[in-house]
Amino acid sequence: MRIATFNVNGIRAAHKRGFADWLSQRGCDVVALQEVRCRPADLPEGAFGDYHVAWQPGSLAGRNGVALLTRQAPEAVRGWGSGLLLGGPREQPEVTEGSVKGLPRALHPFAEEGRYVEVDLADAALTVGCLYLPKGATPDPADQKTLVKQARKMSFTRGFARHLTAARRAAAARGRQFLVMGDFNIAHQNLDLKNWRSNQRNEGFLPEEREWLGSILSPRTLVDVVRSLHPGEEGPYSWWSWRGQAFTHDAGWRIDYHLASAGLAARARVGGTDRADSYEERISDHAPVVVDYDL
Repeated sequence: MRIATFNVNGIRAAHKRGFADWLSQRGCDVVALQEVRCRPADLPEGAFGDYHVAWQPGSLAGRNGVALLTRQAPEAVRGWGSGLLLGGPREQPEVTEGSVKGLPRALHPFAEEGRYVEVDLADAALTVGCLYLPKGATPDPADQKTLVKQARKMSFTRGFARHLTAARRAAAARGRQFLVMGDFNIAHQNLDLKNWRSNQRNEGFLPEEREWLGSILSPRTLVDVVRSLHPGEEGPYSWWSWRGQAFTHDAGWRIDYHLASAGLAARARVGGTDRADSYEERISDHAPVVVDYDL
């Protein structure tokens, strides 16, 4: 089973840059999308290809939005807040209701922002979650806005850790493995970004962020699948700035993850990033992260 996560940085822009070709040619069974950033009425025709979609667009116009694409209609779908959209191949998604029931209180302020959706696959004993974690901001004591944004990010991480534990255990109780994918907006280790020395005081590589990401990983809880497939290697990076020569010099960050329960992680066979051949061929400032699992 080929499973991918891809922050498309706006589905409409990605569609113009060749997302549909990537989607049709890559042969993925499950695709998690972040930063869909589109109102349902503005979705390009055929944007999700021949997939069933569970889409939480969120209420913030032009921001956030997560979706899970699956070959078969999922057995169950869970989203936060209202406005959860479900649809079949080439169909206009229909609105259903999400729910904050059982959601940690720290996550309630984020429930309508389009940051998480989860499905039980119909063709495998697997629960899959798709996450877009808040970006935060480099804290500057002279700028209150940066302090608030970063505090909000850390509040989300604390609530999401509890949510992950509950979701993973619930999946196990249903006889399912668990996988959460997406843009975590945190590079975990020095190997996960090119210029780590100069970024130690910047959001995405702050000590408290790295500590949090490490706290949700262990052989008994969740495993960083791509790192386990590429131990001791730099990268493979999944994000590069549009500006300057970052992409040309591969000065990137690895912030897009597959985090899997131990049983699923052990079945990962090959995985990495679909880095574009050139700057001009990039679909997004992120690259897809694709893993083949023996399921």
